[in-house]
Amino acid sequence: MIIDDWVGLERIEFEAQIDFYRAAPDALRVSHAIGVRRVRAATCLTCRTFEPTSIFRRVVGFGVGQATSEAEIDDALSFMNAQRQQYAVSVSPHAAPSELSTWLETRGFTRGYAWMKFHRQCDAVPSVETDLHIRIVGREFRDVFGSVVSEAFGLPNAIAPWLAALPGRSGWICAMAFAGEHPVAAGAAYVSGEYAWLGFGATKVAHRSRGAQRALLARRLDEAAARGVRVAVTETGERVPGKPSNSYRNILRAGFAEAYLRANFMSAAR
Repeated sequence: MIIDDWVGLERIEFEAQIDFYRAAPDALRVSHAIGVRRVRAATCLTCRTFEPTSIFRRVVGFGVGQATSEAEIDDALSFMNAQRQQYAVSVSPHAAPSELSTWLETRGFTRGYAWMKFHRQCDAVPSVETDLHIRIVGREFRDVFGSVVSEAFGLPNAIAPWLAALPGRSGWICAMAFAGEHPVAAGAAYVSGEYAWLGFGATKVAHRSRGAQRALLARRLDEAAARGVRVAVTETGERVPGKPSNSYRNILRAGFAEAYLRANFMSAAR
């Protein structure tokens, strides 16, 4: 990986997550305290009720593009601590200054489950054979998209309307896999300039091992390339003994390369 590119790999993911939070329907935003707050060097993503912590309550952006000071860290942590819930702070191994991790640990943070960051060029997308029908969907499929992703990830039904806000939203590509007329898997991509972030890939349990996610990855890459994207980015949990790694394998099979392992520092439980 070209080190100079790591800032772009981080920023496209954070832009996607910020836009996802901004897409939350008003009723859901109020009932679950969903919010986005820029606090000096970082962006704070807040949400009550939904889990896991490392996805729904995060501080992102420390040391990306410019060095972060201890005072800036304390300002962001003060805001998150006021929410009175546990949260995660993402720290790239290239973030500046190198003392960032130590500063968090001295403030009581511990290392959680890390995420592997992947990237690939958007050309030469591998072909994937599957008996499922793959297609890009818009607003007419928003409710179906939301229910498939929430069900496949084992998330509460209450989150489905939030996910349903993505199909047809500016900057987003949403794809679904169908077995006949039945929707069985889905995935999304967020496009900004020459970068695309791929996420929300999930398949219903009864339809796994049919190539749905590999086919959805390929379809999103093709669509992103058609929109002028040069680099695609995604991430999944690091490989550790005893944890499933199907997503990790699917990403590698789609031509992605490992970029770096990014730490998730967890605040004390509250």
